[in-house]
Amino acid sequence: MAAAELESLAAKYATEAIQLDQQGSRGMALAKYQRTVEILLKLCALYPNHPLRSVYVQHVVAYSNRIKALQGQIVNEEPVEKGEAKFDELVVREKPDVKWEDIAGLENAKRAVEESITYPVKRPDLFPLGWPRGILLFGPPGCGKTLMAAAIATEINAAFYCVDAASIMSKWLGESEKNVAQLFANARQIADSQPAILFIDEIDSLVGIRREEVGGEVRVRNQFLKEMDGIVDKSKKLHVYVIGATNKPWALDEPFIRRFQRRILIPIPSLESRVQLFKIYTKGLRLGPDVDLNELAKMTEGYTGSDIHDVCQTAQIKVVRELFESAQAEDKQAQPRMLALQDFQEVLQGRRPSVAQEMIKNYDLWYERFKAI
Repeated sequence: MAAAELESLAAKYATEAIQLDQQGSRGMALAKYQRTVEILLKLCALYPNHPLRSVYVQHVVAYSNRIKALQGQIVNEEPVEKGEAKFDELVVREKPDVKWEDIAGLENAKRAVEESITYPVKRPDLFPLGWPRGILLFGPPGCGKTLMAAAIATEINAAFYCVDAASIMSKWLGESEKNVAQLFANARQIADSQPAILFIDEIDSLVGIRREEVGGEVRVRNQFLKEMDGIVDKSKKLHVYVIGATNKPWALDEPFIRRFQRRILIPIPSLESRVQLFKIYTKGLRLGPDVDLNELAKMTEGYTGSDIHDVCQTAQIKVVRELFESAQAEDKQAQPRMLALQDFQEVLQGRRPSVAQEMIKNYDLWYERFKAI
């Protein structure tokens, strides 16, 4: 992978980590910070003479410090037995603090999730044929797949296991089958008292199409397949759900696709959803009378939820910078001026959507072939 691709991937994870951190989802933020550090360290190792190497190192130090701080805040209720270090390093079990109202739009996805998870948890007696336990969330990056999974866990008061599939494949080889088995065993044990959700991010790293595989990769994929078959068995009344998320559904191996009985597209936000997103992200900001959120929503067609968050954040940083550069900079009580429509317009002039239209077409084509909502 080229340096530019690694930089882009590290930036993606760092942005998601910071957003989750700000929302109070410490466990999920921790997993994203860890992935960011891994990629930055890989960058430093592969490109030791890169002109930005010192910047990467600074970020590694900063994110590592934040990881340590978060680890101090997250207390595992279960004791860690000898030999389980790798498992606990890669599985985050903190309850996320995300609710349905934190997610703009996605009504079709919410309805499918209610039918697959919420209703069976509340009234399993109404489902004589069983219910879906494998759910695939796919779509462009930054559109809410991780938030959707977190909100589901909150909605049904579930135990939440957050796992990065790329880390499984890079770190678990050697003890891979044991750790995958332990992940599912823990979830089944928890499910005796409350529902359990296994959220596996970047699941294409785990069950994607492979031209060549080493023995360890074959074993971990086969173990995952075995565990999935045990979970989706309709004769069992388990409330264990596997939610996979991917930005590359076309990279999934077809034998694994059918294990996810619900395959749900998380699309680029609609106009109505963009209005809601601007309301969510500007509720803590001081807006001038000329700021029309409906107008901003029209101006951001094709932007992801993450893009819109960054637009609002950049506009706020703009007025904060003005304050620091002004004569009021020494006044600790001084506040930035209210945001004007022009501030957002200037930000949008320098920021384009992060997902190309050609990529959106690819998602639509895959959805038409494999959709199951």
